[in-house]
Amino acid sequence: MICVETIRKVRRLHLIEKKSIKEICRSLNLSRATVRKIIRSGVTEFKYERKSQPYPVLGPWRARLDETLEENEALPKKHRKRMTKIWKELSDDGFGGGYDSVRRYTKNS
Repeated sequence: MICVETIRKVRRLHLIEKKSIKEICRSLNLSRATVRKIIRSGVTEFKYERKSQPYPVLGPWRARLDETLEENEALPKKHRKRMTKIWKELSDDGFGGGYDSVRRYTKNS
């Protein structure tokens, strides 16, 4: 991700110091497309957000995970399982995915 300081440097090099895009690319180690995008747009920060999160490994385990999460929500707060424990139970039963995929799924659902 490009930070605000890098955007400032690119614009300064282009507008004030009148350097070419190629020179800016070499000095800041950026691609030409990125430098062009910074110069042409007035945006001060670029963000990328995924529209939908794919869950290819979690697919067959979604029903089981949903059941576990519903059971967990029904329990009093003091007795609820942590996400790491839920992931550990799934992996003990044969789930091959990582903890992060389970955490992302529960966050988005």
